[in-house]
Amino acid sequence: MLTDSGTNAMSDRQLGAMMIADDAYAGSQSFVRYQKAVEDVLGKKFLLPVHQGRAAENIITKAFVKEGSIIPMNYHFTTALAHISQYGGKIEELLYDEAFVINSKRSFKGDMRLEKLEECINRYGVEVIPYIRMEASTNLIGGQPFSIDNFRGVRRIVDKYGLKIVLDASLLGENAWLVKQREEEFKCSTMGENLKIMTGLADIVYFSARKLSSSRGGGIRTNDESIVRALEPLVPLFEGFLTYGGMSVREIESIAVGLYETLDEDMICQSPKFIAYLVNAFVKKNAPVVTPAGVLGCHADAMEICSHIPQPQYPAGAWAAAFFLVSGVRGMERGSLSNQRDEYGNETYADMELLRLAVPRRVFTSSRIGADMLGLLLIPSLQEVT
Repeated sequence: MLTDSGTNAMSDRQLGAMMIADDAYAGSQSFVRYQKAVEDVLGKKFLLPVHQGRAAENIITKAFVKEGSIIPMNYHFTTALAHISQYGGKIEELLYDEAFVINSKRSFKGDMRLEKLEECINRYGVEVIPYIRMEASTNLIGGQPFSIDNFRGVRRIVDKYGLKIVLDASLLGENAWLVKQREEEFKCSTMGENLKIMTGLADIVYFSARKLSSSRGGGIRTNDESIVRALEPLVPLFEGFLTYGGMSVREIESIAVGLYETLDEDMICQSPKFIAYLVNAFVKKNAPVVTPAGVLGCHADAMEICSHIPQPQYPAGAWAAAFFLVSGVRGMERGSLSNQRDEYGNETYADMELLRLAVPRRVFTSSRIGADMLGLLLIPSLQEVT
């Protein structure tokens, strides 16, 4: 249960598609099928292939971020922050305060606080803000989604100041499904409609196929030719030719099929439903986990469970190690160990100290989830170990 990145199980259709891949270096029909799938599912006219999401981040930040740039966002992901910092930029995180409350009823904890966004733009000035970043199903606060209504509000402010939006769509499928469950306006919408509404609000959409389509790879999408001209020369430099972007043609074929499968509600809901089952079971036992249930996995609050361990001693890391020793299940530390140090080498402490038990797509059975529940409920034993 370490991660869902690259561990989602491919379908039989994806595995079959890999057998008909076209190995042509240029003009590959596999890439043509990939282009069509991305356009059908995510919209946008232009596609630049990359080998995964962090590669897209590198290209986007290399093109647009410079010393002194400010990137407002709902919340950072580790690699997004690292790339922005590498090119001299800084981030401004603009979530609502309730996003960091472990036990909450707020349906969309990934929403950006709009008044904070406008204040941030006015404080720094549009000339130092190359884009606004939105992350679907915000990873480091417990896989929490944003609402379409909030994203529309971000778009209105961005248009007012003539800025751009970059959307990390790696977990957009699950975000779109949770929108359908929780946002009244979209309860009768299809997955395809919700996905295109969200991508339509962004100027640049990038994704890791490890998450979005259960394959290895990624891509950058836009309708803006000037953006393509800025990014396109960097793809051969960092990734590979413009019809494969560092991916094998077999991976490209599997991504194309996986993107279409993201439109299947029965497929996309499996992981969030398992996560909700796990979270709700822990809540009934008074175990401290992030609520409401999000995506990626079940997130346990190490700050409460390991309250005897001060934050400089990495409670989430200690909790992850203890959990493995007691249960045999490997979870992911999502706390200060996952943070990068500042420019002087000093520790920066995370807003939350979490243990994530990831639930990849099409991997676990309900009995497997039940066994993991037993491990987390051994809290007294775990506290002795830590």
